[in-house]
Amino acid sequence: MAGRKVLIIYAHQEPKSLNGSLKNVAVEELGKQGCSVTVSDLYAMQFEPRATRNDIVGCLHNSEEFNYGVEAREAYKRGDLSDDLIEEQKKVQEADLLIFQFPLYWFSMPAIMKGWMDRVLVEGFAHKFPDCYSSGLLKNKLALFSFTTGGSKEMYTKGGISGDIRYILWPMQHGIMHYCGVKVLAPHICFAPEYVSEENRKEMLLVWAQRLKTLWKEEPINCSPEWYFK
Repeated sequence: MAGRKVLIIYAHQEPKSLNGSLKNVAVEELGKQGCSVTVSDLYAMQFEPRATRNDIVGCLHNSEEFNYGVEAREAYKRGDLSDDLIEEQKKVQEADLLIFQFPLYWFSMPAIMKGWMDRVLVEGFAHKFPDCYSSGLLKNKLALFSFTTGGSKEMYTKGGISGDIRYILWPMQHGIMHYCGVKVLAPHICFAPEYVSEENRKEMLLVWAQRLKTLWKEEPINCSPEWYFK
C-alpha cells in the first residue's frame, strides 16, 4: 500500500541464497506497491550481536554492578545508547511492518538476529511493564517472520519428529513481538529448499511474491497460547 514503510531485518551470509532471493522479492514487490522499504542486512552491516557495556555511552547508572537491562533502559531515557542502536530503533519507529528474513538455526533465529532483538528492543523503547503484549509500546506495528528450514513440512507437524512449527514460533512471535505490542501476521515458511528442485525453489519465490500483493489485507494471527499449542 502506497505510503507504508517496511523494515526488513535480514540475516543470511550469502546474497545468492534463497533467503537473499526472498528478501529481494519483498523489496521489489513492496516497492511496486509504493511502499518505502529499508533493509537491515545484519551480516553485511557486521552487526554486533553481543549486549555489552559498549552499548551505553558515557556514565553508567550504577558503576558498582553492571546490569545490562537497567543500564540500557536508563541510557535510552538519556539518549545515551550507541549510535548503531539509535539507528536501528529509528528504523523500527518509522516502520509500519517488520519482516524478519532468515534461515532457521537450531529451532530458532540466527544468533546475529537474536542479538538484534536483545540490543534494539530496549525497555522504554519497545516495552515497559505493565505496558506489554496488547499494550506494548510498539502496538501500532505489524511483524512477519519469513524463514527457511532444513527439514520437511512433515517433520514440523504435531506428530512429526520436530513437533508443530508453531511451538518453535512461540518465543519469536509471542515472546518477543507480541510482548512488545506488535501484531503478528502468519509466518511465511519455505520448507527444506536445499532438498527440492530449482523449479520448486522458483515456485517458492512466486508464492511469496503473490502473498505480498495482498499482504496489507491480512488479519493478524491470534497470539494466544491456544493458537500455538492447540
